[in-house]
Amino acid sequence: MAQETMSFQAEVKQLLQLMIHSLYSNKEIFLRELISNASDAADKLRFEAINNGALYESDPDLKIRVAFDPAARTVTIEDNGVGMSREEAIAHLGTIAKSGTKEFFSRLSGDQQKDAALIGQFGVGFYSGFIVADQITVESRRAGLPAGEGVRWISRGEGDFSVETIERVRRGTSIVLHLREGEDELLSSWRLQAIIRKYSDHISLPIVMRGETWDQEKQAMVPAEAEETVNQASALWTRSKSDITDEQYTTFYQHIAHDGQAPLAWTHNRVEGRSEYTQLLYVPAHAPYDLWDRSQQGGLKLYVKRVFIMDDADQLLPNYLRFVRGVVDSADLPLNVSREILQESRDVKAIREGCAKRVLGLLDDLAENQQDKYTQFWAAFGQVLKEGVGEDAQNRERIAKLLRFTSTHTDTPEQNVSLAEYVSRMKEGQDKIYYVSSESWLAASHSPHLEVFRKKGIEVLLLTDRVDEWMLSYLHDFDGKPLVSVARGDLDLGALEDAQEKEAQQKTGDALKPLLDKMGEVLADKAKEVRVTFRLTDSPSCLVSDEQDMSGTLQRLMKAAGQKMPEFRPILEINPEHALVKRLSADDAAFADWTHLLFDQAMLAEGGSLDDPAAFVKRTNALLLAKG
Repeated sequence: MAQETMSFQAEVKQLLQLMIHSLYSNKEIFLRELISNASDAADKLRFEAINNGALYESDPDLKIRVAFDPAARTVTIEDNGVGMSREEAIAHLGTIAKSGTKEFFSRLSGDQQKDAALIGQFGVGFYSGFIVADQITVESRRAGLPAGEGVRWISRGEGDFSVETIERVRRGTSIVLHLREGEDELLSSWRLQAIIRKYSDHISLPIVMRGETWDQEKQAMVPAEAEETVNQASALWTRSKSDITDEQYTTFYQHIAHDGQAPLAWTHNRVEGRSEYTQLLYVPAHAPYDLWDRSQQGGLKLYVKRVFIMDDADQLLPNYLRFVRGVVDSADLPLNVSREILQESRDVKAIREGCAKRVLGLLDDLAENQQDKYTQFWAAFGQVLKEGVGEDAQNRERIAKLLRFTSTHTDTPEQNVSLAEYVSRMKEGQDKIYYVSSESWLAASHSPHLEVFRKKGIEVLLLTDRVDEWMLSYLHDFDGKPLVSVARGDLDLGALEDAQEKEAQQKTGDALKPLLDKMGEVLADKAKEVRVTFRLTDSPSCLVSDEQDMSGTLQRLMKAAGQKMPEFRPILEINPEHALVKRLSADDAAFADWTHLLFDQAMLAEGGSLDDPAAFVKRTNALLLAKG
C-alpha cells in the first residue's frame, strides 16, 4: 500500500510540544519508557500464545535489543513481542485513547522531575522519544500476520506522520530514533547501558546490546561481535529477598505502577500450603488520580508460573485495597485463566484472603512502628480503607484498629485518633464511644450536640468523611463498647449523669409540656416531636434523629448523590435554660415565628439547608425589629 500521511490527534500535538520543549532535562527517561513498552509487547505475546503457540513462529526466545549507529546517529530499540498491524500502528501511535489525557495535562506542575514521572502513568511513554530525536521511524509486524503485512510509521513530531505497508520478516517492533543535534552522548554503549541498569534492571526479559571494543587498526572503539545481556533478566519477585536492594524494589514499583515516587512500603512473600503463590505488594505514597473513578479497573498483575496473564486482576484483592500495586505469581492457576474463572476459583479466593491479610499486616506495622508513614498513608487512603469495614467482615476488627478520626481531644482536622486511643481516655463510668457526624470538620467541631460533653470533659469523635455514616452501619462497637451518635435519640450518659440531674430534668420537662405541645403543633410538618433537652449549655435548640431514622447528615449525602429518600422528620430539642426559650410564651403573637426560628437555627447549626431561606430572613428581621 502506498505511503499515506495523517495528522496527529490534537492532544498528541500538545504532548509533543511538551516532550520536546519542557522535559528536556530529564531526557534519559525515553529509554525507560520504550523498553517498558517493549516488555509489555512481549507479555502480550506470551498471553496470546497460550491459546495459539504458532504466534511464536520460529522465534520463541523473547528479548529486547538496544543498538546504536554512530555514522547514522541513531539509537534503535527492538523487540520480538506481539508487534502491530497497520491499523494498530495508526491507532496506538497517532492518537491517545486513554481517557486520562486531559487529566495528565492538568496535573503538570512545572517541576520537570515530577512532570516526567507522569508520562508512563498516563500511557504516553512512546512520545518521550521525541525528547532526544527529531525523527522516529517505527517498523513492526504483528505476530501471526504474513511478512508482507509489516508497517512502517515515520514522524518528525511536527503534527503529522506517514504510514506504509512493508515487507518485514521478523515479528515485533523496531523503533529507530534519529537523534537531535547535541545528543551524541547516547551513541555510546557505556551511556546506554548505564541508563538501562538505572531504570530497567528489573525487566524480566533479557535486554541485550553489543558492547564496544578497541580497534587497534582504526584506533577507535567499535561495536563488539557478541551481544551481552545488560540487565538482571529475571523476574524480581522470584529472587530471594536478601538478594534484592531497596533501590531495586523501588525501581520495580515505579515500573509496574507508572509512578515517579518511591512507594511508602512493601511486602514480599512466598506462600505455601493448599495454594502456592508469590506476592510482591506495594502501598503507594500518594493516591492515584483515578482512585475514585468507578469505571477504572484496579488490581494486581497476575502471572502463572512466571507467564504474564493479565494487568489489573481485580479479583486478587478486595475493592477497599484497590490502591495496592504489585504482582501475584501463582503456581496453581491454569495458564488460560480468564476473568470469569478468577471470579469462581477457590485458589483465587485463597490468594485474595492471603493478600488482604498481608496488606493489613503491613499497615499494622506502619501504624505501630512508623507513625509518620502511617499518617501519610491515612491522609491518602483512609477513606478507602474505611470501606473495608462493610466489605470485609472477616477482617472488620482488624480494620477497626487501623481507623483514624479527629476528635474533641484535638483542635485540628487531622485524623490521628484511633479507637483504641479514645477508649484509653474514657472517663470513669463511661461505657460508650460517642461521635458526631457532619459534612465538615468545622461544622462537626462547633455542633451544639457537643456542649454537654465539653462541659463534662467527655471526648467525642468528629466524623466528617462521606463514607463514615455508611461505615457505622457495620461498625457497631469496638472493644465491647457501642458507638453512639450524640445527635440520635434520647441522651443517656448513664453513670456520667447523677440521679439529682435526672430528677431535675424530669420536673422541667413536665412543667414545659404545654409549651412543647404548642410548638409541636406549629412545626407539625417539620418536626416529629418537640422536647426538652439537657445536652445543650449555650445553644437554644438542636435537631436529633430518632433511634430508627436515618441521620440528617446521611439524608443530605444521599440526596446530593441523587438518591430518592423517604422523609425523616427530625426531633427538635430545646434548652430550657436559654434566654430565648425562657421568654417564649404560647400567648405571644410572634410565638409561631419564634418557634420556626428555633427550628431553622438548629437546622443551620448541624450543617443542613433551609427549604425557604427567604422566609427565614424575613422572619428574623421582623423579630429583630419587634425587639427594637
